[in-house]
Order: sequence, then structure tokens, then C-alpha cells
Amino acid sequence: MSTPAINLNNEHVLASVGGMTCSACATRLEKALLRAPGIQSATVNFATEQADILFDPENTDAEKIATAISNAGFTAHFPNESNAEDEDAHREREAAAIQREFYMLLLSALLTLPLVAQMIGMVTGNMAIHLDPWIELMLASPVQFYIGARFYKAAWKSLRAGSGNMDVLVAMGTTTAFAYSVYLLYALGVDQARGQLYFEASAVIITLVLLGKYMEARAKRGTTAAIRQLMDLRPKTARVIRDGSEVELPILQLRKGDVVVVRPGESIPVDGKISEGATDVDESLITGESIPVEKTVGDPVTGGAINGTGLIRISATAVGADSTLSKIIRLVENAQAGKAPIQRLVDRISGVFVPVVVAIATVTFLGWYFIGGELEAAIVAGVSVLVIACPCALGLATPTAIMTGTGAAARAGILIKDVQALEQAHAINAVIFDKTGTLTTGQPTVVDTLSTGGDEHELLAAVASLQQGSEHPLAKAVLKKAAEANLQLVAVSDFKSHTGFGVSGSVNGAKIITGNEEFMRNNGIEIDSQSSQGSEWESTGKTVIWIARDGALLGAMAIADPLRPESAPAVAELKAMGIRTLLLSGDAVRAVNEIGRQVGVDEARGAVKPDDKAATVMQLRAEGLRVGMIGDGINDAPALAAADVGIAMGSGTDVAMETAGVTLMRSNPALVPAAISVSRATWRKIKQNLFWAFVYNIVGIPFAAMGFLSPTIAGAAMAFSSVSVVTNSLLLRRWKPKLFKQD
Repeated sequence: MSTPAINLNNEHVLASVGGMTCSACATRLEKALLRAPGIQSATVNFATEQADILFDPENTDAEKIATAISNAGFTAHFPNESNAEDEDAHREREAAAIQREFYMLLLSALLTLPLVAQMIGMVTGNMAIHLDPWIELMLASPVQFYIGARFYKAAWKSLRAGSGNMDVLVAMGTTTAFAYSVYLLYALGVDQARGQLYFEASAVIITLVLLGKYMEARAKRGTTAAIRQLMDLRPKTARVIRDGSEVELPILQLRKGDVVVVRPGESIPVDGKISEGATDVDESLITGESIPVEKTVGDPVTGGAINGTGLIRISATAVGADSTLSKIIRLVENAQAGKAPIQRLVDRISGVFVPVVVAIATVTFLGWYFIGGELEAAIVAGVSVLVIACPCALGLATPTAIMTGTGAAARAGILIKDVQALEQAHAINAVIFDKTGTLTTGQPTVVDTLSTGGDEHELLAAVASLQQGSEHPLAKAVLKKAAEANLQLVAVSDFKSHTGFGVSGSVNGAKIITGNEEFMRNNGIEIDSQSSQGSEWESTGKTVIWIARDGALLGAMAIADPLRPESAPAVAELKAMGIRTLLLSGDAVRAVNEIGRQVGVDEARGAVKPDDKAATVMQLRAEGLRVGMIGDGINDAPALAAADVGIAMGSGTDVAMETAGVTLMRSNPALVPAAISVSRATWRKIKQNLFWAFVYNIVGIPFAAMGFLSPTIAGAAMAFSSVSVVTNSLLLRRWKPKLFKQD
């Protein structure tokens, strides 16, 4: 076996696993992997058929991991996440496997149909169809031993590993019915055996189980539709300018800095910036935004988006695994591959499920045989218990709901990082908003100035020269104002940022400081004579920055950052969901209170430093609240990390994706209640699925033991129990975010 092409230095690999037939298989493989040297942790997801493995590269490697999976009775494949061809090959294998399932099901149904027709005829009293017992044997044998060979193979692997799975139950139940029928045929003779045999029971059970597995496989593909849609966005080739000529190259050969040509209607192959041309771009499958976005020279574009009507050239800034789309796919895959705490409890139950069912079937057989005195009734009841028990429904209940829910969220531009974030989000009952860039547009503008010396150009030139060293949104507003006035700025030296207060530096040999009122007072700057003007600006929601030069007040500026039109409706939606809302900002108290009043939050606090935001989060959690923190993922990192769930607003930057449990691909506050809504919807589905799976087994097994169900009916019930769970999960695909019309 050749070593798969993966980077072992990452100490982490996601393997595709073949050969799992129920959740007990996943539990068995987890135990086998954890026993292997060098493997630190392993999470096997039956629904996604993946193993998420953390390992020590000094003690093991990919080949040894593959061998451990093989020794446990399964197959392993290590996909290359940056290779679209590898994904295509995986899909072809998956489609071929489902096609084989269909052909085997069709053959099994054709062989079983005469047996079913005879059974119906016997029940209705119509003996027109009456097969010779030897013909029954000839029809049932290939179903049992050729088509049903998969159950024997999987059961043997499971038993050899010291555990049991669904295949053990099916193999035991059908073999018992088949063997008892053969015994009766030889013991009673052909004539006496007519109408006494159970060949149709064994054949029908296998056919129905195959039908259930086929439907289950088709339904499970539906739960991964979102991932496949994202992967389909990745084009396989791109037109690149090399040596002055346009050549078509595979995506894997692209490098940063390459100039890529994208024609109208084509998929954009890489992340980059437009270097030539203008167009409109459809980013709906990445951000969930249905309206095309206009793009021109210098604007960033995301690989996977669809180019509109313009011919453009793009300078590549990120390719392969570093692209935004690849990161999104990894985030969704990680969320879908994870296990919720409740799933681990279910896995423990699944681990002892088969031995318990076998014990119940044995007790049922003995009870019917010794109390009722009928061997036939005892066998029928025992077989019914074996075939009605279904650990699959338990194993599929949680992961299929998580897969579908996270997929629906991704289509809406909501990226849920892991299962823990999904679990915590459904219980959020307090949400904290940052102001700038979250409830506001993040594009502040200088709207008024106050110069103590009367020269506004001097004031603007001084503060703009200082702000050249800052990346803060307020600094950008000042620099924009200076550019509009065509002011010549001078170099700044000794620049220093004072977090939560302002900035300072030297301009033309003079010490310039700018920031909030507290910063001025801390530096001994007297502003009382102008404070009434500042208060007036703040009372209308504007941010005030004060400017001083060499210890004397130079003036002040009012900066307005417009509210997003969705902010107030989003806050109202959160309150309607029973969630407490807060606004925390480093801006002046009066300005923050006014913004809080406009959007309708329950509480607004101004002059809050970044560390104080984190302290507020911890205080709310100490009060028993589940807290969601909404910020930009950079300045609010301490509060995002302290919250139960950090939700990063924006376009999915690296920092946002790393620090937050949930990333919103659009800066739309309406996605905040939507993220909580999809989490709640997913958790409701998990509870519904687990309720059905437990009730099914709790009710079905005793009914079978009491003789109320025939093996055929028990087999049908078992086959469709897991299908019903997956189908219920698929209803989550209908979930849509409640968005609000923009002005």
C-alpha cells in the first residue's frame, strides 16, 4: 500500500472510511484506532463515513493509520483537499457503489417476488400461486448466500473484532429462518412441507434491508448536498497569462501573483484582486447574498463566485488550500465530522446494543419454547426480535441532522466552525453586539469639525498626518476627508496606539494626540470650554475625537458611521426569540446610548475597553446566561474567545475564521438571529430523531418478543426506521434565514 499524499506535520488527517454498515461499526473503528500506537484521538462519523484522526507523526504515519483501519475490517482513503480530481474520483466511487446497491436490490426483489406472491395467496386463501418447496429453496438460496453475502462478511469482521453490529442481527435472523425451513423440508418431506416454510421471510427481510440501505444511502447524499455544491464551485482549469500569452492550466499549477483571465459567465478560479476590467459577481453560493455585487479594478473577488457580464483579469492572492472557498469547505467538513456530546452517549449505547438484543432474542426463544411448547412459534418470535432491532436509527439520528443543518447554514452564508459551536448556539439567551462595522456600516465619515484656532485645514492636516500610522476605521475617515481636501500630509514619527483611548505621535516636531475625552484628560488637556459641542454631537449618535498639539487643545471632529438598515429589525428579531441584547462599544457613553436607542437593544454601554468587553461576557456567564458575542473577529478577539459562542461579522477573514465559532460571510446583522435559529432547528431535529429511534426500539423489540410481529413485518420496520430518521433530517434543507429588506 502506497503512502497517501498528506502532510504529516499537521498531525491531523480526515480519512474516508468504507465498509461501515451501522453506528456500531463506527464505535468499533474508534476503539481500534485509539489502540493503535501514535494515535492521540479519533472520531469516526458513520453518517459522513469519515474518521477525524489526530496523531503523533514521530510514532505513526499515514500507511500505519490505513493499516489499522484495514485490520479493523474497513477500507481507508485519504483525499487531497486541494485536488478537485480526487473529489471527482470519490464521487464516482460513491455513485458506482449506489448503482451496485440498486442492481443487487433489483435482483433480490425479482427473486423474492414469487415468494411474496405465494405468501399473499396463502393469507387471502387464493392458492392459485403455490410454489414447489424445492423452487422456494432455489429462489431463496441466492438471496440468502449471494446477495446476502455482504451481511455474513460484515458480521464476521465485527465478531472477529470482538463486537456486534446490525449485520450480525440480520445474518442471525435470516439464517435461522432459512435453516429452519431447510430442516422442515427434509424432515417433513415435500408434500407435508408445503405452506410450512419460512423461505419468504428470510428473502423478504434481506430484500427490505437492502431497500432500506439503498434509500438511506440516497438520503445521506442529500445531507451532504451543501458540501458538494461548494466543491462544484471549484473550476478545474484557469486561463493564465504566462510569458505574454494566454494559456489554460490546471488549478493546481496556479501560483500567487498569476494574472488570470475570466470571461463572462465563468466561475472565478482563484481569490484575487481585479487588475483590469469591471463586472458584476454572483457570490450567492459563498455568502448567501442573492444580489450580484459590482466589482472594478482593485476590488477583491473570491474564487468560486460567478463572473457576470464583464471580461476581467485577476491578480491571484490565494490559491489551492489557502483560498477562501477551500477554508469554507474545511470549516463545514469539520463541523459535519464532529460529534455532539449526546452522540457519544448514543455510541456507548450502540456498543452494547447488539449483545443485549441477542440476549433478548435468546430469552424470547426459550420462553416461547418452554412455556408455549411450540418450536415454530419460538423461532418466529426470536427471529422477529433479531431483525426488528435497529442500531442504525440511533447512529444516524444526530450526525444526519448536524450535516443537514450546517449545510443549510452554509448556503445562507453562516459558517459553523464545529459541533460545540452548534450545540452552544441553540441555547444562547444573551447577545452582545460591537458597534463599529457590526451594527453600523463600518464606513465612518467626518461630518463636522471644530477648530479652536479657526483654521480647519490646519486641524485636519495635523490629525490626518498623525492617523497615517493607524488602521482604525476612524483614522480612515479622517484620511478620506484630507484626501477630499487635497491636503499635503507630512511624515509621522514616534507613532503609538493607546488601545481604547487614541493615538499619539510627532508631526513636524510637534507632539500630536487624538482620541476620546478620557484620553485628553489623562494627558492634561483642558476641553471643558468645548465639551458642550462634543456632547451635542454625541447625543445624535456621532463619535467625537479630540485633537491636541503640544499640550493644547487644537479642536475636535464629529464622525458619523451610518447604521445598517438591518440592525434594528435584527435586534427586534432576537428580542422576539427571548434573547437579551446588549451593545458594548469604546465610543463615548452618550453616542453609544443614542445608537442603542435607535436599534432597540436592552442595554447599551459606552467607553468600554476591549478587556472590559471580555469581563462583561464573563460576568453574564456567571449570572447563568449563555452568551453570544458579535464582533469583527480582530479587535473583539478577547470577548469572542470568552463568549459561549463568538460570531464574527464580515467576509470570512483568516482571523475571524480562527477566533469565532460562527463566521457570517456577509456583514448583515440579520444573520445573527438566523445563526441561532438554524442551531435551534438542528437541535430540534436531533431530539426528534433520537426520540423516534429510542421509542422505535423500546416499543418494537417487546412487540416482536410477544409474538405480535412476523419476521417479515419486523424486517420492514427495521429497514425503514433509519430511512425515516434521515428523511426527517433532510427536512432541514427547507430552512431559510429570515432576512430583512434593505432600504
